[in-house]
Amino acid sequence: MSDDVITEDDNGRIIDTAFSAALSERYLAYALSTITSRSLPDVRDGLKPVHRRLLFAMRQLRLDPGQGFKKSARVVGDVMGKFHPHGDAAIYDAMVRLAQEFAMRYRLVDGQGNFGNIDGDNAAAMRYTEARMTEVAHLLLDGIDEDTVDFRPTYDGESEEPCLLPAGLPNLLANGAQGIAVGMATSIPPHNVTELADAALHLIRHPNASVDTLLQYVKGPDFPTGGILVEPATSIRDAYDTGRGGFRVRARWTVEKEKGGAWQIVVTEIPYQVQKSRLIERMADMLQAKKLAFLADIRDESAEDLRIVLEPKSRRMEPDVVMESLFRLTDLESRVPLNLNVLDADGRPGVMNLRGALNAWLAHRREVLLRRSNFRLGKIAVRLEVLEGYLVVFLNLDEVIAIIREAENPRVRLMDRFELTETQANAILDMRLRSLRRLEEMALKTERESLIAEQKELTALVGDEAQQWQRITAEIRDMKAMFAKTDSRRTDCAEAPQIDLDAAEMLVEREPITVICSEKGWIRAMKGHQDLEAEYKFKEGDGPAFIFHAETTDKILAFAENGRFYTLNADKLPRGRGFGEPVSLMVDLPADVDIVRLMKAMGEKMLVAASTGHGLVVPVEAALAQTRSGKQVLNISGTARAVACCIADGDMVATVGVNRKLLVFGIDEVPEMTRGKGVILQRFKDGGLADVTVYRSEAGLSWKAGGGRTRTETDMQPWLGKRAGAGKMPPTGFPRPARFT
Repeated sequence: MSDDVITEDDNGRIIDTAFSAALSERYLAYALSTITSRSLPDVRDGLKPVHRRLLFAMRQLRLDPGQGFKKSARVVGDVMGKFHPHGDAAIYDAMVRLAQEFAMRYRLVDGQGNFGNIDGDNAAAMRYTEARMTEVAHLLLDGIDEDTVDFRPTYDGESEEPCLLPAGLPNLLANGAQGIAVGMATSIPPHNVTELADAALHLIRHPNASVDTLLQYVKGPDFPTGGILVEPATSIRDAYDTGRGGFRVRARWTVEKEKGGAWQIVVTEIPYQVQKSRLIERMADMLQAKKLAFLADIRDESAEDLRIVLEPKSRRMEPDVVMESLFRLTDLESRVPLNLNVLDADGRPGVMNLRGALNAWLAHRREVLLRRSNFRLGKIAVRLEVLEGYLVVFLNLDEVIAIIREAENPRVRLMDRFELTETQANAILDMRLRSLRRLEEMALKTERESLIAEQKELTALVGDEAQQWQRITAEIRDMKAMFAKTDSRRTDCAEAPQIDLDAAEMLVEREPITVICSEKGWIRAMKGHQDLEAEYKFKEGDGPAFIFHAETTDKILAFAENGRFYTLNADKLPRGRGFGEPVSLMVDLPADVDIVRLMKAMGEKMLVAASTGHGLVVPVEAALAQTRSGKQVLNISGTARAVACCIADGDMVATVGVNRKLLVFGIDEVPEMTRGKGVILQRFKDGGLADVTVYRSEAGLSWKAGGGRTRTETDMQPWLGKRAGAGKMPPTGFPRPARFT
């Protein structure tokens, strides 16, 4: 079977083409058609073809803001029949979105009837709803009859449609856009039009203004559903500078006090494009699954205004902590992406930044101004020509009437007798005779002078770029005045509070416990602070490894030989006087890896070390893990293993090797890291590192001596040196094997 297919060239000739080449060509044509004719908005008017056709069809139906409503089905039918050869459902869905207050920052369609709601309910059928344009839509269409934009034939060639709209406001950024094309997508959040106007005015004065300067006017997205923008300023700047990024948006909430000290949280605004019913449904499912254990109830008390009531399980909890937990677990906080992928003035798709998008709109407004001015100049020229003819009629009224009454061809006779143009002659002949009697010379001259003055003004405007920008500045200020008083910013900008506590932890009653862990990794917690020197029961062949006091609200850190820290919740430890449970059942601790140190998370920093003599200082917070797999802190390679971990509360470090050589140096020689191999603490010819500790120089170095005694040595000058030294033999009586504890 041949791989060739038969195709036609531009001249209609049949040629043989490879199947792969023909397929690639057709797929590329389809992709470009989807990108340019369906999915991506034009940077100048911010509309996709379907939205542009909807507004144009509504204008043809004279559905102006001050006029009555008409059935949505009528609008959809006109769009589908004249301009948009696609299904009515897709057209109606696009129209519905333009009418939704929670979807559009500035609605383009004024809907009457059920156009859906924030719960995600669908709009009523198009035969039941009615629509007309809003003032914003009228502003987008203003001047379309004055040759301000190009028109093209419709899909069937029976009429024409605009290639774009004059766009009296920066609709692309004001209302945003979403779309998925072939191989690319766009996602533009809405913004406040007064802020965009201020930024545009600044760009007119300073065409090369930086994005940083423009962000002094544009604070960030402004969503129709409100909310609070908590994205860091640096991320916002990077997003607008590159045209790609995202914004964290949180719900707006308040606390309502009740009698007896009780309180409840009321959510009044939710993030953009989050369906209220789905949000509450998911939260209810999580509550039932005990994933929101800090909540007692969730209620939807919304009427005209949104009102979601969250009732805490305990009044002891802090509202900020509860909400921080909900932001992490639910869609009360969501991320709105920014991908400013649009079609430029030449119809090419590309990603623009904030300055590029505003400059493109300003360039379009200048083009609209020039075309509108030239159109008006043409109309003035025609009218002046007609007025000159009227003045001739006024001066020779009787003769003109006689020619009209008696001449066989009055048009030609008038042109010959008074040297009139065909346009002037036709205008005279089209007038009623009684109108000829009412012609007044002063009125004609006044109108002519007015038109001449306007002509001079427009001619100067067309020839002077500075005047053009002055006119555009005035237009933008007028547009801004339409929204300034009634359109305040809905989405506030704030910083997310730094709260580390989990609301679920606040439900844990604080009780003293004694944590016991055996040599083989069996762990349990006994109620109260027991005697640490007492004898405890262990399985046969097993014995004590770690015993310490803690609280049920503590985090327990387990440092293993593989250099990982594992985190245990003290309240989750098995209770009772039995043997407990293996630590490996609670975390993903490998069977061949032992625990080096078990302790409660306290202090600010820890010192960890490996058998190779390498070590580092790590913040305690950096060692806490949120998952069973733990967190890798000390990198281990080969046959090496982690051997020591201690609280870094002091100014001196003491290390001792398997060879019993002791070295003391300042802790400032050890770098602080969140993960790594670290630096060499002590060098060894053989054996490796045995133990490490941190102490205060004024208190001295302590270690366990024989008979359960503790020895403290304050004069460590003989062993004082620099990091990575070999060390010296310890004082007499230092324990064997070499350990500090």
